[in-house]
Amino acid sequence: MIKSIVFPSLKNALITLLFVGILFFNSVNSAWAKRPPEIRNQQDLNLEPDMHGQDLSGNEYVKFDLNGFNFSESNLEGAVFNNSKLQNSKFTGANLRDALAYATDFTDADLSDVNFTNALLMESNFEGAKIDGADFTDAVLSRTQQKQLCAIANGTNSSTGESTEYSLGC
Repeated sequence: MIKSIVFPSLKNALITLLFVGILFFNSVNSAWAKRPPEIRNQQDLNLEPDMHGQDLSGNEYVKFDLNGFNFSESNLEGAVFNNSKLQNSKFTGANLRDALAYATDFTDADLSDVNFTNALLMESNFEGAKIDGADFTDAVLSRTQQKQLCAIANGTNSSTGESTEYSLGC
């Protein structure tokens, strides 16, 4: 009698679990299908060095050499710059909220007044970068990066009203 009570419950639980799993994977696959296309081949795009004021949200630039590009005033929310070279690039007033820039080289870049809220910036190089008024609220940085940026932090972001020092936790 105990087997007949336990076994049907176990069978129902497994069926329910299977059903929930199918629903979960279908929703994940549909979410992935809605992502913007990944841009992998720089030469096929014929990228212009002046991207000023453009909506580039969600674009992916993986291992791109964007040295000297102008992204000022652009919407780069959720953009990906993994392992990209952005030396001497200009991002003044750009929105990089929720952006991912892992191991990206921002050497001598102008990051003034950039919104880096919730950005993932681990292993990126900010040597010589100008960060006056940049907002790093809840950005993910290593302790070494934080110390480096705190040494040059000043100003207040014009769109968020957050001071650079405070957003870095200096």
